[in-house]
Amino acid sequence: MLDKLNPVQCEAVTHGEGPLLVLAGAGSGKTRILTHKIAYLIKEQGISPFEILAITFTNKAAKEMKERVANLVGSVSRAMWVSTFHSTCVRILRQEAERLGYNRNFVIYDAADSLRLVTYCMRDLNIDTKRYPAKKVAGAISNVKNEMIDAEAFAMRATTYAETVIADVYKLYQERIYKSNAFDFDDLIMVTVNLFELFPSVLEAYQDKFKYILV
Repeated sequence: MLDKLNPVQCEAVTHGEGPLLVLAGAGSGKTRILTHKIAYLIKEQGISPFEILAITFTNKAAKEMKERVANLVGSVSRAMWVSTFHSTCVRILRQEAERLGYNRNFVIYDAADSLRLVTYCMRDLNIDTKRYPAKKVAGAISNVKNEMIDAEAFAMRATTYAETVIADVYKLYQERIYKSNAFDFDDLIMVTVNLFELFPSVLEAYQDKFKYILV
């Protein structure tokens, strides 16, 4: 299994306990390292495949990683957690969202759904969409969520009139998306982080579950 790796890749794959950071450019074999690391842990170290979490950034990369892992370890890979950050969060929320007042059958809004809801919120708040285009407001809310700032926190830090407008829309938007038992794409990571902060026992359970996290 290791004979197809160069010395540096082999060193990364056989690294023992503790964190390891691999810095490498595009096309240098990072995915190969991750997939062979998974195979090494399972085949050589006797680690359960269910104790390994492998995360990547895009659906394409996740699909490729799943295929490579399957070629190395066989059908057991089908039940492993090999996915994108957002897909991993969805899987966690399907199990835990009831703690936050959601049903497990929540829906996920795409960009068009989110923009539509922002537009409705702006209409109901009597906000001039020519002065404040809905698409820009939706983008601002998305950026704020990616900084892990919820509606209440953003309202408290708003200093300009434009930020106050965005804060008002953000607040109403979140109220309505919650009532619809839905998350938008940006919610997935932020809400999962909030879940872990609000329920340390849930965080601890996943920390116990996954002994090895590969990104």
